[in-house]
Amino acid sequence: MCSIAALKENYQKFNPKAYLKNNYMPPRADFSTEDCVVPWKLRCLAEAFETGNIQGRTLMDIGSGPTIYQLLSACDYFDEIVMTDFLEINREEIHKWLQNDPDIFDWSPYIKHTCKIEGKGELWTEKLRKLREKVRCIYPIDIHQRRPLHPVIMKPVDALVSTFCLEAVSPDKESFDKALENITTLLKPKGYFLMIGALHETYYMAGEARIPVLAVNEQEVKESLISCGYKICIFKTYTMPTSLKIGVDDVQEIFFVQAQKM
Repeated sequence: MCSIAALKENYQKFNPKAYLKNNYMPPRADFSTEDCVVPWKLRCLAEAFETGNIQGRTLMDIGSGPTIYQLLSACDYFDEIVMTDFLEINREEIHKWLQNDPDIFDWSPYIKHTCKIEGKGELWTEKLRKLREKVRCIYPIDIHQRRPLHPVIMKPVDALVSTFCLEAVSPDKESFDKALENITTLLKPKGYFLMIGALHETYYMAGEARIPVLAVNEQEVKESLISCGYKICIFKTYTMPTSLKIGVDDVQEIFFVQAQKM
């Protein structure tokens, strides 16, 4: 596995549009069945938020990438949302989405499906408007730094979300644990952390970029969270079926975890 510096350099070749095509269009984004990976992720998030336990003033998304699906259910429970990413090109993609640029990924199927599974009768256009209004900031972040948002200073937030970030930017388990420790400083005590990630994955493709991934297993993720002072409330896994192994990565399972900082 390469170093953190080499990983950062490799990410400069990251292609957001290729990444979105590989992971967020059919066959992986098949909304006709709940058995597909994308609907599974949306349901995990919707069910976590609909309990009403995860709410407050500010939610922060760690390593947002070029995606917004992870925030669709969250926007009903927080006054403001802070998005973050290491790559300027990903932050630009989110800015384009906020400005309704014509050259953006079409998230409308995701929004419509989220409204459907939430069952509140909300118009998808209303959820779209609400999320755009609540995303207040898009900050650069480096989770390998003790102060990940430096030079930005923020009070600890009420909740964190992170999807496919820690294992994809950590060359070894030690750096994974340290990155988790660093981002945990951004969360209030008793605040919740929702994380989605890959298990047993060693790489993924994003255009020309072949990104090495730390192949963690379920027990390792749980141990890292517990050692960082979290109580694990929910841990679910999704086994990637053969039909969704399309040559853009070698992920075997996806996990969803809801943990509370003690």
